[in-house]
Amino acid sequence: MKIALITENSQAAKNATIHSALTAVAEPLGHEVFNYGMYSAEDKASLTYVMNGLLTGILLNSGAADFVVTGCGTGMGSMLACNAMPGVFCGLIIDPTDAFLFAQINDGNAISMPYAKGFGWAAELNLQDVYRKLFEGESGLGYPKERAEIMARNRGILRDLKAVTCHDMLTVLKSVDQDLLKAAVAGERFQEYFFANAKDAAIADYIRTVV
Repeated sequence: MKIALITENSQAAKNATIHSALTAVAEPLGHEVFNYGMYSAEDKASLTYVMNGLLTGILLNSGAADFVVTGCGTGMGSMLACNAMPGVFCGLIIDPTDAFLFAQINDGNAISMPYAKGFGWAAELNLQDVYRKLFEGESGLGYPKERAEIMARNRGILRDLKAVTCHDMLTVLKSVDQDLLKAAVAGERFQEYFFANAKDAAIADYIRTVV
């Protein structure tokens, strides 16, 4: 699985800590981690939580990533922005129990975490425990197990509902404020990672016209 990490500007100084915790858990499990930044508070390309959502939509809908780990000060802004995108199902994750239940019940493709609120002593251990609950086993098995079938059915209903209420990603890209789009894909390593991994030719071609 390709996992993308996106860090918002107010928490950019913590990117190295978050990336280290994520790779320590995900890579031994056979997953690839792509760090889309921000890498520091001094980066030329600055990502707001709104851009986090837009970038998440681009990565997941193009197939450049299978899962996105993002967040902001509280985690709420990035979660809302992510869930505004077609095909993105993002949970607000604070602790390992949240991560386990989100993986087993909701089986989403993105998480948003608070990197300011409650981010104190041993925060990196909480990050690693969260990532283990997300990535070490099969997701979508249900909890409790006897409700697995109805949970899977509800996930399907939600996907169908979102498909009706959202435009497809290519329409979003063409309709969104183009300056906002350019800023969201201006990261230092975006082109290197995105074009090597994107599977949707139409989305990739449109992004080429932007960058």
